[in-house]
Amino acid sequence: MSVAENISSPAAAGHVLNVNNIEVVYDHVILVLKGVSLDVPRGGIVALLGANGAGKTTTLKAISNLLHSERGEVTKGSIAFDGEHVHKLSPNELVRRGCIQVMEGRQCFGHLTVEENLLTGAFTRRDGKAAIRADLERVYAYFPKLKDRRQSLAGYTSGGEQQMTAVGRALMSRPKMVLLDEPSMGLAPQIVEEIFEIVRALNEKEGVSFLLAEQNTFMALRYARYGYILENGRVVLDGKADELRENEDVKEFYLGVGEAGRRSFKNVKHYKRRKRWLA
Repeated sequence: MSVAENISSPAAAGHVLNVNNIEVVYDHVILVLKGVSLDVPRGGIVALLGANGAGKTTTLKAISNLLHSERGEVTKGSIAFDGEHVHKLSPNELVRRGCIQVMEGRQCFGHLTVEENLLTGAFTRRDGKAAIRADLERVYAYFPKLKDRRQSLAGYTSGGEQQMTAVGRALMSRPKMVLLDEPSMGLAPQIVEEIFEIVRALNEKEGVSFLLAEQNTFMALRYARYGYILENGRVVLDGKADELRENEDVKEFYLGVGEAGRRSFKNVKHYKRRKRWLA
């Protein structure tokens, strides 16, 4: 069954994104997502949590229509952005409508300068050089380190600066929502916190909605207002961020702190206790 044959109503008022019961298949045989549903409120920050291989990146690529380059396809369910179904749109058409993904691993153009990287984010815009230049200065206001490195080749900047470049490039498209994939990967804790503080500022001051796919559950739940936990391609738990932080299973399996305090697996060969949601 194609996605077009299984469409539900568009996103409800108040939601910028509505993902309804989607399944994703790679190479026509490998079922990766198994009925994933989630909502992102307009102007909200939502965390998509789970271990490596849980399906977080696949979910983001399904939303941004980047699956076809990897022989993937949404075979069931529906995705609505800003009140309209978007499964037939190309990725650049989706960017024009205000939904853009910041890829895992930063993915800067290493042979271009930082400023040239930022300007590539405005390739879909048709509002003139003055507006683009004004937004470039706005990006530099959020990322002052980038202004200092604007003429440096992006490939020779630090991991944190490359992540800032990737987020800044997304902002140059004037997005309504950013899909942010593993922003903390490979970065020092201080830089991770700096990145997340900028995400919060962009959300509060610019009204940009964020869907954060993260393995760093502790950091994600500090900044998000709602969270979904994925395991093996399914949503196994969701709730308000503060409630998830206090959930004993989440604390034990994702934050490393259980009822008896911080757990160490150093001397344990195999951890047998199953999560209550899988029991």
